[in-house]
Amino acid sequence: MTIDNLSAIVSTAGGGFFAGILMGWALKKVMKLFAIIAGLFLAGLAYLQYHQVASINWDKLEQASKGVVNTLINTTKMIDNGSPEIAALDITNFGIPLTSGRSAGFAIGFMKG
Repeated sequence: MTIDNLSAIVSTAGGGFFAGILMGWALKKVMKLFAIIAGLFLAGLAYLQYHQVASINWDKLEQASKGVVNTLINTTKMIDNGSPEIAALDITNFGIPLTSGRSAGFAIGFMKG
């Protein structure tokens, strides 16, 4: 292992780490924003129902939200059900230093975000 190889590995791992921190931080901020918007929307509906401006069928709303959550879960599972050979090739294209640094950075960015 030469100095050139070592510096390439260190820069790849460090770059992946900082990219992971940014991705984790951004994802947590987007999730918080989505939760706030959904909460304000539901609070607005409850307020309108309280003042008898609107009549909300909460059971139907619950069923619709379950359908949306199930669709999201199934979509995520379809992404994971890809061919194992293709998934293995994707990992080798990034290299072990990049993926390990990025995953560690993602975890830290998500916790601190």
